[in-house]
Amino acid sequence: MDKEDVQIFGKVFVALNKIENCKEFADFIPEVRTNLVYTKENAKTPDDVVAIDGRITKINNVAKAAGMPKYGASSHMARLILELQKFDQSIRAGINFRNDPPLAKWLKEYCKSKGWVFSIIDRSKEPEELKDEEKASMPWKVAEAVRNAGNKPPKIFYETGAVGKEPVTVLVGKDPIEVAEQACEIARLYSSINLPKASKRV
Repeated sequence: MDKEDVQIFGKVFVALNKIENCKEFADFIPEVRTNLVYTKENAKTPDDVVAIDGRITKINNVAKAAGMPKYGASSHMARLILELQKFDQSIRAGINFRNDPPLAKWLKEYCKSKGWVFSIIDRSKEPEELKDEEKASMPWKVAEAVRNAGNKPPKIFYETGAVGKEPVTVLVGKDPIEVAEQACEIARLYSSINLPKASKRV
């Protein structure tokens, strides 16, 4: 393991710890589960991307990694980040979490308040010849997210649902610690405004 590997794994472990200790994030884990990814510099393939083996799941209402971080442990999220790097090389980390219409609406306003670029991937516009081939559809999906954001790489974007496809949100950034902290902040804020009023009283 060289110096870059040590730094990469160190940051992923710190980021994972933040996710596992954020009780609100557990409710943000989608049915397909969450993954946290971080690429090497000049990454070319998913084997150059560290992710959580088995993804992050929910156990007893707590976010918990199913396995350890390792290279090549992600396909979908790794390829998504690699594709985004074609538009912005500084994007090296990402995390996915659940999506639904109320959350999507809230995230759009939240991004506006932060000055972040927000976008949508409309799966209904996906070319028929790409729908059954996940690897073939990734370039189209990322290009769609960038196009819908005014030709800017988005900070947060989500996919609308499709047959057999769960709608999910993706948040990206320069490193996994930044991404984990931002995801946890979103989970805490959104959870607080969606609690019944009685439960907010002390």
